[in-house]
Amino acid sequence: MLGLVLPVCPPLGQAQPPEGKGHGKGAKPGKGEDFGSGGDAALVRVSISVQQARALAVQGGHTGYKALPPGNRKSLGRGKPLPPGIAKKVAPAGMLGQLPHYAGYEWQDCSSDLVLVVIGSLIVAEVLRSVLD
Repeated sequence: MLGLVLPVCPPLGQAQPPEGKGHGKGAKPGKGEDFGSGGDAALVRVSISVQQARALAVQGGHTGYKALPPGNRKSLGRGKPLPPGIAKKVAPAGMLGQLPHYAGYEWQDCSSDLVLVVIGSLIVAEVLRSVLD
């Protein structure tokens, strides 16, 4: 009688994806992920709310900016690079002194949105929507 050797399979639901597939080791960045900068968890969280930032904008007269076109606005998100074609402008000078400072980050205005980006890579850490409209 021949000995029959069967492969040992992990229980259902515990199998690991092949190398380079899924979200295991070697995964490629997917929608909203940026493994090159350490991912979303490596980015700072801001200590200012949209309402607080809006109050600073109104107080300093930094309003009246138009919103980005819907396609560009939709692609502007935490952990993603600043989309190409969006004007990269430092936030209004009157607001910069009143906004929280984070080493290695810079506040920029993207039309009516106030955005905190990583200096150099322009990875978006936070988007405060409609602060400058």
